[in-house]
Amino acid sequence: MNTDFASIITIGDELLIGQVVDTNSAWMAKELNKIGIPIRHRIAVGDVWDDIWYALDEESKHSKIIFITGGLGPTSDDITKPLLCKYFNGKLRLDEETFAHVKHLFINVLKRPMIDLNVRQAEVPDTCTVLRNDIGTAPGMMFEKEGKIFISLPGVPHEMKWIMSNVVLPMLPSKVKTTNIQHKTLLTAGIGESFLAELINEEEEALPSHIKLAFLPNSGMVRLRLTGSGSDEKLLSTEINRHFEALKKKVIDYLVIDEDLPLHNLIGRLLKDRGKTVSTAESCTGGYLAHLITSVPGASAYYRGSVISYDNSIKMSVLDVPESILDKFGAVSEETVILMAKKVNEIMHTDFSVAVSGIMGPDGGTVEKPVGKVWIAIANNEKVVTKSFDFRYNRERNIDLTAINALNMLRIAICG
Repeated sequence: MNTDFASIITIGDELLIGQVVDTNSAWMAKELNKIGIPIRHRIAVGDVWDDIWYALDEESKHSKIIFITGGLGPTSDDITKPLLCKYFNGKLRLDEETFAHVKHLFINVLKRPMIDLNVRQAEVPDTCTVLRNDIGTAPGMMFEKEGKIFISLPGVPHEMKWIMSNVVLPMLPSKVKTTNIQHKTLLTAGIGESFLAELINEEEEALPSHIKLAFLPNSGMVRLRLTGSGSDEKLLSTEINRHFEALKKKVIDYLVIDEDLPLHNLIGRLLKDRGKTVSTAESCTGGYLAHLITSVPGASAYYRGSVISYDNSIKMSVLDVPESILDKFGAVSEETVILMAKKVNEIMHTDFSVAVSGIMGPDGGTVEKPVGKVWIAIANNEKVVTKSFDFRYNRERNIDLTAINALNMLRIAICG
């Protein structure tokens, strides 16, 4: 493949100890992929001079362009800028344009006095091209050495994204050789990864070498992604679409959607297209369902609200679940979620409602109802559909699986 590769180096001890999750490299990889720059490596290193230096040396052996994020602050633990200054044989200088911007931010926007540490943000190696940062104080920097391009960006995600989107990505096609990369993704439910692999074995074996199939299992569902690369965009599109349609036919009984769209986004689309509304009554998920649904822009068009009946007293006083039902069957029961779903539907005046109740752990389970036992109900104005699950994982995963399965049951109900 006649194209240039990229490497991404993220810097910071906080990444290595798990205090901060690296979202920067995932976002960057996705955006670079869109413009035809594949990623060779993604690595994280701590705030250690020798480790950063070694990473720069190593990645420049494999990639045409090396991205670095983090370590550009003014404090003593931020060593990326002085290291890059030495690595590229430069001297720090005050960039007047950056200094004017930083001064404006502190005096006119933040209404705070500048100190020497703030001024240092405007210092850059004299061997770099400054990449402006209109929403922060640390500019990006671009270096070139032995035919390789090095781009250093702030570790603050929204600042990194601004510089990438407004400065870096527009200029890259003129500096590196790109290729045409295409992806096609579908989502399945109700079948395990190994059974899915057996089902589509013939289609996978029929793929040419430049089209790869990936299995991406998560939360009880499996995504299938075809990735192809080639110089002829139209020819590749025709080819990858043909193989994708063959995959769809094989998995039609388990197909959720034939595009790379999160389930809660799909729910929003289905409700909006049909002019329908939904509400939720959550016990064990504690509002997580509501969070997923409302994370989609425009959710107010179809989502009315939630009753988080975490305590039984709320189930009784707000959702009209009789104490006798709770005493006889328990909060985690089909009888309880049916009443929860019906009542929240009535309260919110919605077309559909979702009710969940379960034992997420690590405590609270019994022999009859162990940790991971969940009941889900989906109601509309005509009927209620229920289903029980036994997840038996840790608390976080049990909550996630409960929400995903509830949304999938809702999807089925909306689609009739």
